[in-house]
Amino acid sequence: MSFTPPTPAAAAAAPALAPREREALRHIAAGRTYLQTARHMGLSRHTVDAYLRRIRAKLNITSTAELTRLAISLGL
Repeated sequence: MSFTPPTPAAAAAAPALAPREREALRHIAAGRTYLQTARHMGLSRHTVDAYLRRIRAKLNITSTAELTRLAISLGL
């Protein structure tokens, strides 16, 4: 897999995400389920869901594919 540098939009979005939101995004983009992500992060599945809902709301993202694309563009 080749490295894709962050797009200007992704670079601008990066500071808008809290560290735990970025971590949850990284796990989901890696193909983990909400439950797997929650266990790895020591959280409940509902907290992971809340993090991802906040990311979607902040960045106007509607699908997991878009979340994954964002994670890749951020180098997560």
